[in-house]
Amino acid sequence: MFSIRKFFNPKRALVDSPPRAKLEALSQKIGYGGNPEHKQNPGNFGLTPPACRKRSKALCDNTRVFDKETALYLLREGAKRGLISKQERKGFPQNIWAITKDGMPLEAQLENAEKGTYHGYPMDGDDPLIEDVRTRWEEGENA
Repeated sequence: MFSIRKFFNPKRALVDSPPRAKLEALSQKIGYGGNPEHKQNPGNFGLTPPACRKRSKALCDNTRVFDKETALYLLREGAKRGLISKQERKGFPQNIWAITKDGMPLEAQLENAEKGTYHGYPMDGDDPLIEDVRTRWEEGENA
């Protein structure tokens, strides 16, 4: 869900002109993890439903990403298009960004640096990176 933030981490920045070969290799190594408490149908993501979902947990279904295949596609496509962060952990970018077919900007965060798995969520509407993400995504369509 969109929330109003007063502060965005200044370390979050897109890497400049990453080599295509590196991006392609990265896209094949990364995976999608996710959190079952943020899914209406966690089984569609290969996740075990929580015994009792907390009402305080926001559902990510408003992104219209309803299955693991779509989430993984967007994650890998973001990597291929160079929407990766400068900040890395154990050779994996801390963040990867993508845009859904409906135009919603998403951010994925590294959740397991040993396995290279990520979980994603919609970007805050006030996030200063949104325009850079949109521009880089569109450039990737034309590459």
